[in-house]
Amino acid sequence: MDSRPFPKRVIVPLDFDSAAQALALAARLDPALCRVKVGKELFTAAGPEVVQDLHDRGFEVFLDLKYHDIPNTVAGACRAAARLGVWMVDVHASGGEAMLHAARAAIDSSAHRPLLTAVTILTSLDDASLEAIGFSGGVERNVERLARLAESCGLDGVVCSAQEAPMLRRVVQPGFRLVTPGIRLAGADAHDQSRIVTPAEAVRLGADYLVIGRQITQSKDPAATLASIRKSLEEGTPA
Repeated sequence: MDSRPFPKRVIVPLDFDSAAQALALAARLDPALCRVKVGKELFTAAGPEVVQDLHDRGFEVFLDLKYHDIPNTVAGACRAAARLGVWMVDVHASGGEAMLHAARAAIDSSAHRPLLTAVTILTSLDDASLEAIGFSGGVERNVERLARLAESCGLDGVVCSAQEAPMLRRVVQPGFRLVTPGIRLAGADAHDQSRIVTPAEAVRLGADYLVIGRQITQSKDPAATLASIRKSLEEGTPA
């Protein structure tokens, strides 16, 4: 079992088109056992108020808006995210060095300082997809390059597939966080993800935080599914 100090590993994405749906699901989860993620769909539909509603219910929020713009614009967005009191916020590493430095400076100048992570390569992409949009060298090479860039710019971690975690653990500092989407329970459908692993496998590979969506949010008993995942992580067995 991985011993690094990140015991509340599971992040549940609230990918709904209304605050009512998101809060109804949150009401069935224990904020002591997981964090929640607010992404583009929910934030666009419900606005920043849903973040406050989740905070009022005791949840730490990963604001997953993947900022990617000119440095000044991203800096302003990061300051606004910090004012919301979120636990984590992310940007796209491919925005470049100046943008990453601007994001870091914006967070550091804020009264509340959320974790700042950078998206490397989306887990829906594979080598062929990257080649089609002009990236050379394949997924793993680009993930490593972008993670090294994010670390050199002072970010707290990256969003990557757990499949790349062992490679990144060899090249980044121990405290650098790895946030891993594309987590599926044993036997589950991959849906729109190309690079997926199970929760226990992701932790063995070196992941710190696991984004686990449909298996929890579409479960008949989300709390029981979350408890099962937590147990599998404690025991190191497939969920």
